[in-house]
Amino acid sequence: MDNRKNKSQSTSEGLSRRSVLELGALGLAAAMLPGSAFGKDKKLKVAAIFATPIEEPWDNQIHVALQKAEKELGIEYKWSEKVQTADFSRVMREYAQGGYQLVLGDAFAAERESRRTAKQFPKTAFLFGSGAGPAEPNFGVFDNWIHEPAYLSGMIAGKMSKSGTIGAVAAMGIPEVNRLVNAFFAGAKEVNPNIKKKVAFIGSFFDPPKAKEAAVAQIDAGVDVIYAERFGVIEAAVDKKILAISNMSDQSSLGPDTVITGPVWDMYPTVEQAIKLVKAGVFTAQDYGDFSRMAKGGSHLAPYHKFDKTLPADVKDMVEKKKAEILEGNFRVDVDENTPVSD
Repeated sequence: MDNRKNKSQSTSEGLSRRSVLELGALGLAAAMLPGSAFGKDKKLKVAAIFATPIEEPWDNQIHVALQKAEKELGIEYKWSEKVQTADFSRVMREYAQGGYQLVLGDAFAAERESRRTAKQFPKTAFLFGSGAGPAEPNFGVFDNWIHEPAYLSGMIAGKMSKSGTIGAVAAMGIPEVNRLVNAFFAGAKEVNPNIKKKVAFIGSFFDPPKAKEAAVAQIDAGVDVIYAERFGVIEAAVDKKILAISNMSDQSSLGPDTVITGPVWDMYPTVEQAIKLVKAGVFTAQDYGDFSRMAKGGSHLAPYHKFDKTLPADVKDMVEKKKAEILEGNFRVDVDENTPVSD
């Protein structure tokens, strides 16, 4: 079973160290940093290492962003999927020794191993999804900070629920998941203080049958709008003919009459920034998480698609007003990483 991001609570000190990327690093001397100034006629070699199958939404969004960079920024891109913790360092070394100047991926299951290996290749830039902090000189981190559109999705769920009970089926009760589920429920509470919630964790990042089973149980218990934090939930919503909120990517195609919208994680701003810094020879060990926020273009709500015609105008107006407040800095969605529980 993939145990990406399944960290014990003893790592809470590292989990709290999330700093904003300081662009002042651009002024540092290139000779002291990973990657020298890059020639215009030479393609930047970029690799990605994924712990899960590429279909898993979290890693897939990184993959999609790198494919876009391959087309728009002219990089050479290669990836490895389903890399076990025991093999993580070996794959990192192979890419570094193979001349790849930037290596991205998912280090949650191999936090210590990935940092230790990165130090052995100071001229290679590493940028990994992580719940801990960056490590000098060349290990940067990021995470899917998409709690803002999750909050907006919750507002919609709170307005669209007729039973007064909404649900969420998620991977596991860890900070990266908790903050999205909590933001979803907080949005619903804003528009309906009496809303009830049901929460289920499947203990895995990719187990669609188990997620579907948990969703069916919630629906049978009265949930009529459900947050599909994992794959498999939308299938249950389609079968039971209730409404669903997707997660991390636009998943309307999985249930056009079921999926209203959902938070989308766009990794391209992060990828674009990292490539820019590596090409300039000024990549540093920083937390790049800020590039996943709405204001940076790193997250947004998925299109309403068929629901654009059926979603009440007052609900759409409400969401647009709150979105504007977030982008203008006049409203901040709380980051609540406590494990949610059912009412």
